Amino acid sequence: MKAEIITIGDELLIGQVIDTNSAWLGQQLSLLGISLYQRTACGDSKEHILSCLKDAENRSDIIIITGGLGPTKDDITKKTMCEYFNTTLVTDEKVLEWVTRIFRMRKMEMLETNLQQAMIPAISKTLWNRSGTAPGMWFDINNKIFISLPGVPFEMKTIFEEEAIPLIKNKFTLPFIYHRTLQTCSIGESYLAEKIIDIEETLPHHIKLAYLPSVGAVRLRLSAQGNNESEVINDVATIVNKMYERIGEYIYGENNDSLSEVVGKLLTNKNKTLATAESCTGGFIAHQITSNPGSSKYFTGSIISYDNKIKQQELNVSNTILSNDGAVSEACVKQMATEILSKFNVDYAIATSGIAGPDGGSEEKPIGTVWIAVASKNEVITKKFNMGDNRERTILRTSISALDMLRKMIL
Repeated sequence: MKAEIITIGDELLIGQVIDTNSAWLGQQLSLLGISLYQRTACGDSKEHILSCLKDAENRSDIIIITGGLGPTKDDITKKTMCEYFNTTLVTDEKVLEWVTRIFRMRKMEMLETNLQQAMIPAISKTLWNRSGTAPGMWFDINNKIFISLPGVPFEMKTIFEEEAIPLIKNKFTLPFIYHRTLQTCSIGESYLAEKIIDIEETLPHHIKLAYLPSVGAVRLRLSAQGNNESEVINDVATIVNKMYERIGEYIYGENNDSLSEVVGKLLTNKNKTLATAESCTGGFIAHQITSNPGSSKYFTGSIISYDNKIKQQELNVSNTILSNDGAVSEACVKQMATEILSKFNVDYAIATSGIAGPDGGSEEKPIGTVWIAVASKNEVITKKFNMGDNRERTILRTSISALDMLRKMIL
């Protein structure tokens, strides 16, 4: 079973709008057991859309089209679909009533272009849009399925989940697809692959392993399919157990877990508190932590000691340390961590100091040099890193490394 996605809109081609719809739809299709064969973006041109539809129909079983269903002149998808299928537009009275009610509730004048929202191709099935005025459309032609959806992401998602997926499941017999993702950090992709090479080489034929690297982290996604749901889940669990035995120290969570969320849960479960003293990360670690609901239970605050004067005044970093060792040093971050631990009366503390770039480096301390300290009331752990010469990636890598050092200390 193959599917194809066609996204319509000049704004996608010129980069004015990022196509997040295709990524989301790809995930949903994968969960359904449908292979995504191709993704195509085309402009607001009738000839271009017709050509894309024809090519997609020759290749795939399900063609999903997003965009071009609005009320303005550049929204030409419906008329183009009518030409492609040799049909005409008719009024869907239920949609018309819905659109009319929306404008009446908002006390807005109903324009002729708004009335056109209730027009759909005569041979299509209406896919109800409870989040907007543009309905989706379902075409079942010669055992090929065409699904036309609005380009607005939240409308597209609602229609696909509530209307299209049930119709797809009813139309096709689909295999059971199962994904389980292990979140790892503090190890590079190639080193990770080397550690589990024998596990990967002996995977059953119905289980595949994908490496999904990002800055400072690697996701390991196990994907399996089969007709027996419980057997598929158990087979993947067996592989996951082997992974934990081999690389468990690098696995911080699964599926959609974030590192800051995992650390937050550890702190909550142990009834412990945290504070940060940040220099090169500029509060980014605190931002990641406080992005999680309920972080006020365990996170007390932060001092962003970007300037050495703040390190001295607020964190008691001495002139001796700054003169002899420098701000980017083990001695400095150790003092920052122990001082914030005491000053904020918390159980754990993180401190960072480094050279994020693009300037400020030296032969002794090149750009990307970072020191991290993690402290509890019983110990202080420090570590030196070289995070590379990209400022944004250095900040992100430092944050991930610091949170992982804290995670391991808590455990």
